[in-house]
Amino acid sequence: MTNVADNLPFEHRPLSRDETNGEEGWYTWNLIDRTRYNTQVLGEMWVRTEGDLCRLRMFPERRHTNLADNIHGAVSLGLIDIALFATLHMIGQGDAGPSVTVELSTQFVGPGDPTQPLDAVSEITQETGRMMFARGQCVQGGRIVTSYSGIVRKMKPLPVS
Repeated sequence: MTNVADNLPFEHRPLSRDETNGEEGWYTWNLIDRTRYNTQVLGEMWVRTEGDLCRLRMFPERRHTNLADNIHGAVSLGLIDIALFATLHMIGQGDAGPSVTVELSTQFVGPGDPTQPLDAVSEITQETGRMMFARGQCVQGGRIVTSYSGIVRKMKPLPVS
């Protein structure tokens, strides 16, 4: 199911336990237009809520690595940026599609293992009518890869075409 009725530019359908190796609560988080940045660069992504948290998962491939065979920092930054919008959609109040990143601060804590999924786990620290402030960490298992905070400017919904 896509949210065409909601005028969302992404596919957001529940995933079965068969699709997620038995894990529950996951949804797809992929642009309908697969030629755009999100899917072209990062690949397929999943999203779910965990209480007041939003978890966005990507599945690294060789193309996501640097010369040290770790996940490239730019991949982590891309995932974090998309995670801000997933957080706005999943646990915030606003239209994630046309909104924009105003600020992103990231601390690279450790190397990312390209053989494991990379999760961006975010929480909203403050939300107003026009802004969302969030923070989080990219993790693999119990290991932190990055810490981050960001601000998203919420925009009016795109007109239905």
